[in-house]
Order: sequence, then structure tokens, then C-alpha cells
Amino acid sequence: MNDSSLAPSEALPLGFRFAAVKAGIKPSGKPDFAVAVADKSASAAAMFTGNRVVAAPIIIGRRHLARSAGHVHVVAVNAGNANCATGQGGIDACERVCAAAAETFHCEGHEVFPSSTGIIGVPLPAEKPIAALPSVAASLGATPDHFSQFAHAIMTTDTKPKTAHASLIVDGRTVRITGVCKGAGMIHPQLVPHATMLVYIFTDAAIDPVALDYLLQKSVETSFNRISIDGDTSTNDTVLLLASGASGAAVTADNGAFAKALSEVCLSLAKQIVDDGEGVTHVVELQIEGAPTDGDALKVAKAIAHSPLVKTAWAGCDPNWGRLMAAAGYSGVAVDPDRISIWFGEQQICHNGGRVADFDEPAAHSYLKQREFTVRVDLGIGSGSCRFWTTDLTAEYVRINADYST
Repeated sequence: MNDSSLAPSEALPLGFRFAAVKAGIKPSGKPDFAVAVADKSASAAAMFTGNRVVAAPIIIGRRHLARSAGHVHVVAVNAGNANCATGQGGIDACERVCAAAAETFHCEGHEVFPSSTGIIGVPLPAEKPIAALPSVAASLGATPDHFSQFAHAIMTTDTKPKTAHASLIVDGRTVRITGVCKGAGMIHPQLVPHATMLVYIFTDAAIDPVALDYLLQKSVETSFNRISIDGDTSTNDTVLLLASGASGAAVTADNGAFAKALSEVCLSLAKQIVDDGEGVTHVVELQIEGAPTDGDALKVAKAIAHSPLVKTAWAGCDPNWGRLMAAAGYSGVAVDPDRISIWFGEQQICHNGGRVADFDEPAAHSYLKQREFTVRVDLGIGSGSCRFWTTDLTAEYVRINADYST
């Protein structure tokens, strides 16, 4: 293992340039085409949605990574159109954008990684991002402002950009990791190796694609695969990790310090997505313990996080713990209701399946008025556990999504 130690910094990783322009895809007229270019072809690893209905850029992105043996030179992201459920025309449009980007930035077509986010079922006007590529090329830069422009351009219903930074010392050299993401609704990622969550993470470490894939999968499992806003899994979910090697510091799959820093960046981004959820007024950390296995704990967490009754109770600051019990009961885990205990923060609400004798309902109601709070559920039957982050469900969420396409 490399001799490594953490050294915090928000400087951008070396070896990448960023730009964002107005291509005319978003009806609002805001910037909607973001591009990241590696100075040299970067090692790459990606994870995509588990949804069987996938957008054209997912199909093309997988093909390109396979053909390039895990290398990417250009990332091209359009917002305002998901390019999903658009048939062969959507595939063709995506390939046209990639070919034009490859010509603009002097690389192979399969070294371009495409992404799209926005409304489903509307043909992508490929001519718009293609026409914008000269402006992109002219405005590329490696400053924080360029990176900020990239972060803003990929937003849809997001209210704010989301970024995270970490750095560490590897063999005397500074290695930087910077991530950017978008996502506020249609968030319940089920990312597998093969309004949307898009995540792009950049590092200047030198890492081969196989090691990069291993490190990404570990980090995603405890971050992006542990959040939910509304229980819907998008057709376009993507997490892409690029390593430029420009720092000159070699990192292997067993580098614990790098893995820790990468996980911290991923978890920060994941939590920012939850906090910016559509119509969200409460962010909830679920702590599930005492399950037969960690997988069972995750099942219980998801059952609670996806329950409309639980989520609306949180929206009203209602300490209705019975809804938590019910969700645990239908989670598919062989729970014993007589062993379940529940806490809101430090206050125990339920003990061995029943309401505690000194239940202070006003205090529980007051606790749930906080924007962020913790719910702990001990199933009392094993050592399995997990942490999961979710939200309430409000009338504002309904309003946003009732009007999304009109």
C-alpha cells in the first residue's frame, strides 16, 4: 500500500478543463451543455442505472467504454432533454454529438462519454449541442469558475449546484479528487456495473481502469446506493470517475487513504442531492441495526424511505412511529415485532414492539420540526446494519412533478 495521508484542499485536479454554454435545449434559455475535456485520455470507470429502460447516452456510453478499454477524453452532458424512449433516432442523435465532439477535441469517437438529463420521450435536437461545440472549445478552462459553470449547466430542477473536494498525499505528491453532480427528483439510484442523478468525479491520480472500477463500486455502494427521495429509479442515472494521472502519483486498488477520500466525496455529493430534493423540508438519516444481515437492514431502510405514509408524517412533523413498524413488517425481512425498538434522535419511542411508558409526544413532535433528524430502528435479531438518507414528501413535490412537462 502507498504511504498516504489526507491533506484537505479544494483545488481542482490537474489534467482537466471545463466549459458550459447555452445550446438552446432548455426552454429557460439557461446554460444547458457542459463539457469536460482531459488533456490526455483519462482512465475511466462508470456505473449506470439498474432501470431496464435506459436512455441513448447510457447505451452509447457503455459501448464507448468497452471499445476504449476504459478510457475517456471528453465528457459531453446536455440538460433539458433525457434522450430516452426516443428509439433509433435517439441513438443516432447521441452518436452524432459524440462524433462532432471527437472531431472538435481531436480524439476517437469512442473516447467521448455522453450524458443527458431532462424530459423523457422528446427527440434530442442534436444540431443544437453540435452547433455549440466551437463556443465550448473557445471557452474551456481549468479554473474554479469554469468548473462552477459546468456544475450549473447540468442542473434541471436542482436549486443549487453540488460539488465536493478532497485531497491526499501519495508518495510525496498531492492527489486531488473533485466531484460534481445533479439530482433533485426521480432519485432512488440502483447503480450497477453495467430528473436523474448524474455524477462526475475527477482525480489527477494515476490509476488503471480496473482498479478505478473497484474503487468506484465500493464508494457508490455506501453513498449513492444509500439515498432515496421519491423511490423512482431514473433511466439516465450515471456515475463516472476519471483519472488523468497528471499528478504523477500512482494509486492502486488497495490504497486505503484514496478509497476513504473518494468515499467522502461520494457521500457528500449523495447527501447534497437528498438535501436539494424537490419540495423537501426534512432530511432523514435512517439508522437500521439488529437485522439478520446488512442486506436485510437495507431492505428495511428502503421500505421505510419509500412509504408515502411515513414520508407524509415526516412532512407534518408527526411522530407516528406505527408507520415505521408497518413498513418494517412488509419489507420482506423476517422481523419479530416484539423485538423492535425505535428512537427519534435520543428519545426512545418504541420498546420491544410497544410504545414506551414515558412517551413524550410533544417533545417528539418538536424534534421532528428540525430540517435534519435521525430515526433509529433496532430490529433486535442480528448484527446487520446500514445507514440510509431520505426525505419527506410534500405538496410542493407534487406541484413540481405535476407541471414538469408543461
